Amino acid sequence: MHRAHRTLATAGGLLLATALTCTGTAMAASAPASAATSAAADCRALADASAQAQAIVNAACSQIGVPYSWGGGSIHGPTFGQDYPGGGPGAHDSRVKGFDCSHLVQYAAWQGAGIALPEGTWNQARWSGATARFDRTRGIAPLQPGDLLLWGSDPANLGSVHHIAVYLGNGKMVEARESGTLVMVSDVRLNAQYAGALRIAGTGQPPANTKRFMTWGTDVSLRPEPGTRKPPVSRLPGPTAVDVLCQARGETVTAEGYTNDAWSYLPKYNAWISNIYIDDPAAWLPGVPTC
Repeated sequence: MHRAHRTLATAGGLLLATALTCTGTAMAASAPASAATSAAADCRALADASAQAQAIVNAACSQIGVPYSWGGGSIHGPTFGQDYPGGGPGAHDSRVKGFDCSHLVQYAAWQGAGIALPEGTWNQARWSGATARFDRTRGIAPLQPGDLLLWGSDPANLGSVHHIAVYLGNGKMVEARESGTLVMVSDVRLNAQYAGALRIAGTGQPPANTKRFMTWGTDVSLRPEPGTRKPPVSRLPGPTAVDVLCQARGETVTAEGYTNDAWSYLPKYNAWISNIYIDDPAAWLPGVPTC
């Protein structure tokens, strides 16, 4: 069995809300197009950075030149977006495979450092896992590569954040800016909507000999053995980052239109999860040993 990823499907109603934050229309007036360049060679950490922060930057920079697509992107890469109801360059983004701003940041955090950021710019801005925060009055002086830059209609209210980007250092950032453009390197815009920044590097990494994956779905059961005969020991309320130690063949399960007998062991929970609920294209997880 080969499964396509379900990141956009599991976002459900959040997907449209997420896309609404990243049209780029509010940003377009703040800097001319000539202030940005899509040259991949210019996209790199421009100051000293930890290995984790460097990996976040590298993941974001790997998407230089990918089109902006309203509502597009996932932790796995570019996807087709949605048609922007306000018309303009985004009116046909359902035909464009790419990223919006929040999904580019989500991709960079996950692919670079195994950090699972939530959906939506406002949720990312308020993420409880941030290791440091910098209000707008501090400018960019204390920032390091890999930090996330924020813009909002009311900079004092993180719930109003509608744009997010990855800081490179030296006053530069990489962003998915607006429909009709490509993922690019830009000058940081310290305008009236700049809402500060947060640091995500420094969060916990997977324990030794485990590999991190995202789950999908809601109220997903974790079992004491690779099967469903015993009651769950815990449940995952929604998409969750989990660290897999090993996998094994167990009871064949059919759920959500898929059938699989592979189960993964999660040492944090001392429990098993059906691989159906691991958000990976493969039914038997790559790089994970047999128990």
